[in-house]
Amino acid sequence: MKTLHAVRSFPPAVRLLLVNQLGVNTGFYLLIPYLATHLSQDLGMSAVVVGIVLGMRNLSHQGLFVIGGSAADRLGARGVIIAGCALRTVGFGLFALGDGLPVLLAASVVSGLAGALFNPAVRTYVSQEAGGRRAEAFALFNVFATAGALLGPLLGSLLLLVDFRAAALTAAAIFALLTVAQAAVLPAREVPAASGSVLGDWREAVGNRGFLLFSLAMVGMYGMENQLYLLLPDGARQATGWEGAVGLLFLAGTVTNLLLQLRITRRLKGRGSGARWIGAGLAVMGLAFLPPMLVAGGPAPRGAADAALHLLPVLAGALMLHLGLMIAQPFVMELIPAFGRAGLTGTYYGLFYGVSGIAAAGGNAAIGWAMDSAGHSGRAWLPWACCLALGLTSAAAVTRLHRMRALPVPATAGLAADLAADSAPIRAVSRQRSESR
Repeated sequence: MKTLHAVRSFPPAVRLLLVNQLGVNTGFYLLIPYLATHLSQDLGMSAVVVGIVLGMRNLSHQGLFVIGGSAADRLGARGVIIAGCALRTVGFGLFALGDGLPVLLAASVVSGLAGALFNPAVRTYVSQEAGGRRAEAFALFNVFATAGALLGPLLGSLLLLVDFRAAALTAAAIFALLTVAQAAVLPAREVPAASGSVLGDWREAVGNRGFLLFSLAMVGMYGMENQLYLLLPDGARQATGWEGAVGLLFLAGTVTNLLLQLRITRRLKGRGSGARWIGAGLAVMGLAFLPPMLVAGGPAPRGAADAALHLLPVLAGALMLHLGLMIAQPFVMELIPAFGRAGLTGTYYGLFYGVSGIAAAGGNAAIGWAMDSAGHSGRAWLPWACCLALGLTSAAAVTRLHRMRALPVPATAGLAADLAADSAPIRAVSRQRSESR
């Protein structure tokens, strides 16, 4: 009920974008997790071709975030959001209609470009509309995104009982509905005339030393977050010998996010700088890999009760990882616009997500190597130790930047501090009057 009340307290544009994120993640996870299986098993493509198709989607998605961010700044976030959803409709429709490699490659590029457009644009719009409640708005954003990430695979698994085309067409229909809803409801905002060139904007953002150092320090967050889909599921399967254990991890994480995200953000918002909580959240994320590491490579379970006991350390790790994300992520989204001028909010989001995408890809490759090495050498603890080190290093880097005052104070936090300072003399006079009485 508190979550629904919080949603209703935001402007209609923010409420629509929260529902939009639920739909975006539902449509995305309805299809993409099953794409590799469709390409290899249904269409009989080789692993190389499957890798090319999936790689083109990732490349166009992660490599073009800065384009989407700059477009949001110069053309207006609303139009870019609508264009992104419309392109995702086309891309997913192509997956349903074509089986040839040229069509599949086009579908991958178009759907990846769509995400590169609307991801930074949506965050730019939320940042602009939420005003002094950015952290709370992004906390709700995470709640709706997580719910969609759970609903999508469930719906996709049901539609795949029909065939892959039914799933792809349903996903395309979801994005088509979102496109219409945004065009009809999302308010248009006047876009100030841009000064200078796009390349000049990029140079300005990249030349922002504090932003660049923060982006590099934050690579640990996205590298660790991706282990929710790689290392932790593999650990759950190995610990229990049961494929269904992976579903339990996702369900537990989703329920935890739905119940606690908004409460955590509200509680921490009034207790110190957001940058401080980013470092704390990263530390919790790193420590999340400690419980699974302590039991990695143990004996196979004997019976259901033994399998449940083996799952507990991995489940504890997954919940800690979700907890760290819930602590850090809303404050990361709140902080990014504070690095630059208001006219470059989208550019900063786009560059940040571009760096994060590269980090996630590199992190997955490194952890995959560690997992393979652990399998050959018997050092089952190795990938968990790598993630532990990554998290603590990233936490230390952000904490160091905070202590060096290299990180900006979000405008809303600065306003609160100014108001507190302005009201201090009034409070002092009030105390003196009460004491004299």
